[in-house]
Amino acid sequence: MNIRELLRSSRVIAVVGLSGKKFRPSYGVAEYMQHEGYRIIPVNPNETEVLGEKSYARLEDIGEPIDIVDIFRRSEFVMPLVDSAIRLGAKAVWMQEGVEDEEAAQKAREAGLFVVMDRCILKEHSRYLR
Repeated sequence: MNIRELLRSSRVIAVVGLSGKKFRPSYGVAEYMQHEGYRIIPVNPNETEVLGEKSYARLEDIGEPIDIVDIFRRSEFVMPLVDSAIRLGAKAVWMQEGVEDEEAAQKAREAGLFVVMDRCILKEHSRYLR
């Protein structure tokens, strides 16, 4: 699989760290992806709703299949999110620009997940599918 195939075959993106503040990068990226037809599921214990979707405190609280876990958290918080993504059967883990954890990425790959690290999903979508 490559990034283009992942974005074409995915419909549901859980955005971890999605803020309801419109000036935050997570909001702009999620809004763009939602406009492009993806179902965005916010994961942030400090929000109740973002972009018209119920926000969940944890990935485990979602209760429906997730294609991509898009991570807008600092690198030191990635490993437990990867563990959750593996348990939930996500297809991919996407670490946004500036987010890197090679050990977590390797663990995800070994579990069969596609991994993107230190890249913006909006920029990649714009590059491959616009």
